[in-house]
Amino acid sequence: MATQDLENQEPKPHTLMVDDGSDKDNTNHHNITKFRSEGDYIHFGNEKYLRSELNEAFGGTLNPGLSPPPKHNFANPAPLGLSAFALTTFVLSLINTGARGVTIPNIVVGLAFFYGGAAQLVAGMFEIAVGNTFGGVALSSYGGFWGSYAAILTPSFGITAAYAGAEEELRFALGIFLIGWFIFTFFLMLVTLKSTVAFFSVFFFLSITFLLLAIAEFKNSTGVKTAAGVFGILTAFAAWYNAYAGIANSQNTYITVKAIALPDLQDKSR
Repeated sequence: MATQDLENQEPKPHTLMVDDGSDKDNTNHHNITKFRSEGDYIHFGNEKYLRSELNEAFGGTLNPGLSPPPKHNFANPAPLGLSAFALTTFVLSLINTGARGVTIPNIVVGLAFFYGGAAQLVAGMFEIAVGNTFGGVALSSYGGFWGSYAAILTPSFGITAAYAGAEEELRFALGIFLIGWFIFTFFLMLVTLKSTVAFFSVFFFLSITFLLLAIAEFKNSTGVKTAAGVFGILTAFAAWYNAYAGIANSQNTYITVKAIALPDLQDKSR
């Protein structure tokens, strides 16, 4: 069905009309937005959207709102930030599990500075530029996390050297550092409760990862650290999944992903 000249058409069912109150005559009646449905599509004025895009938040855009993302002149920065976060998390988490006998985490320093840190921070800045507050806060903050973690592991910053001879105090300090990130991540997780399963999973698994890492430092427990590594790997794959969702479409691949919306708890409570 053609969408041209929608503003000149007579109101139809499912049409939203807004009066500015200046004149009750129809000649001064302003049609701010017209809404109508057509099969799998929803029309807002002259804009046409897939119904699925309006019914579910899409993790690939890192936008938890139940609305289409704002129009902008930039490419979607979320897949870059999610990929940077995922790879850096994946490498460190494998080390935390003791994979292949590797226990020293310094190999992640380069990734943490330049990919998980700098690249993710840039992606976060572009999220702010395109009007996605959540994406900007999340990606920029975790870019800062990876940069700060890399600084802790870098001797020239003198952070670990300041705790020379006080290894237990260093562990407690790291635990406090990680608890702070757990609290922040938990709050972000709450903002994804109306999004998709995959999107929510990133912050759910990440919250558990930070909590277990903090406990591992406080208790000096290798077992808890290994468990944190397992949840970190789950976090990485969830982030990669959302990154793929933001890149893959029917124009560039035969394999796309379907977003599964979380249950609407408000409907069930009514």
